[in-house]
Amino acid sequence: MSTNRRKFLKQFGSTILLSSAGLSSLAAKEDMDRRILFSEKRITANDKIRIATIGMGIMGFNDTYAALTVPGVELAGVCDLYTGRLQRAKEVFGQTLFVTSDYRQILDRKDIDAVIIATSDNWHSRIAIEAMRKGKAVYSEKPMVHYISEGLAEIQAQKETKAVFQVGSQRVSSVAYQKARELYHSGAIGKINSIEASFNRQSALGAWQYTIPLDAGPQTVDWARFQEPEKVKHDYDNNRFFRWRNYREYGTGVAGDLFVHLLSGIHFITGSKGPDKIYSIGNTVFWKDGRNVPDVMSAVLEYPDTKEHPAFQVTLRVNFISGEGDRSTTKIVGSEGVIDLSGEGDGFTLYKNKMPVAPGIGGWDSLFTYPEAMQKQLMANYNKKYSATDQATPATDKILYHAPDGYNASNDHFANFMDSIRTGKPVVENAVFGFRAAAPCLACNDSYFENKVIHWDAENMRIV
Repeated sequence: MSTNRRKFLKQFGSTILLSSAGLSSLAAKEDMDRRILFSEKRITANDKIRIATIGMGIMGFNDTYAALTVPGVELAGVCDLYTGRLQRAKEVFGQTLFVTSDYRQILDRKDIDAVIIATSDNWHSRIAIEAMRKGKAVYSEKPMVHYISEGLAEIQAQKETKAVFQVGSQRVSSVAYQKARELYHSGAIGKINSIEASFNRQSALGAWQYTIPLDAGPQTVDWARFQEPEKVKHDYDNNRFFRWRNYREYGTGVAGDLFVHLLSGIHFITGSKGPDKIYSIGNTVFWKDGRNVPDVMSAVLEYPDTKEHPAFQVTLRVNFISGEGDRSTTKIVGSEGVIDLSGEGDGFTLYKNKMPVAPGIGGWDSLFTYPEAMQKQLMANYNKKYSATDQATPATDKILYHAPDGYNASNDHFANFMDSIRTGKPVVENAVFGFRAAAPCLACNDSYFENKVIHWDAENMRIV
């Protein structure tokens, strides 16, 4: 056993804080052990995977870094529509790196096994379908589609080509979310009834006002190709290219960027296929910078009773000017407890609260409003019917779970993707799962802009 592996396993065991209530860390340790053994496995020439990244913005660079943490993965090329990012890619990954502004040149390369699609949302589906038809494995950033109408065609393309296709919502690979799912399905919180999930931010960068390069302009940006999918063409605009998330034409707003993360985690834990009713409201409260999507948005999604779960309600919220600061949480509420997940898969706290057998009497109750003699009789009847044990609230301990220091769910997500390429095993987030997470979020946009309730058929993945 290597020193690093031994140190990491020791650290992993020490960072899980568990109560005596019966949650065992054995399964989590075994899973981490398997991952570490896999990461140390000697990679042969035949096991090597050559990747290329299409779209070298924030997610493109970060996804590339995460992919290269997997042994045996090599970067063969990158594509971007801004020349400065191609220059930067060569600075970071080597001057011999193949770079281009035309993604089709990437897809035509026979020595490239897989592509990461990290472009603006309006290009996700088109490039993914072309890549699968060219025989490439595809890692598509979320949301996998720009419009709901694109989803079924992309799913069909994956079925026809049998290409390895994974959507990039890293919570699905998080060890914390895996353990939360185990607890949920074991009945640790009783019967689910509601979920509250939110993303809060309080910074210009968090609100997508990203830094614009000094040489930005039509001479360094392939503006025509960027807006090629759009029916309405605009004159070149720095903000529309470098801050595209702020515009419906190229992005999907807070719903497509952040609600998708929340729903991916929720669906993974609960096994749900999705809601049947969706309604959202919002506003541009603070960041009045020309964007045409809200900076504060809330949605209510109704999940019906299905074979996977009882009926429950989900509330989603994003606030880009929150006095709480940068914070994300998902609270899965059941009849006997709550799983409170924080961050991007860093850990969770499980709170147990079980009601006593007896319904209670006195205190904030109408008992004191009755005649004194009647009060005494009611109390006597109550104590005769319910024992002291029945009247006591069951004692419970909270459970804390923390992933190891330095743990990164994105690295695990890419490790799972590469493992599927090498072994043929199913990916952890396929096109159907990815679309079922994305579509209700995009429906939140439809609800907001059209001011109506959206009815969704989660089984058949279509708007009713």
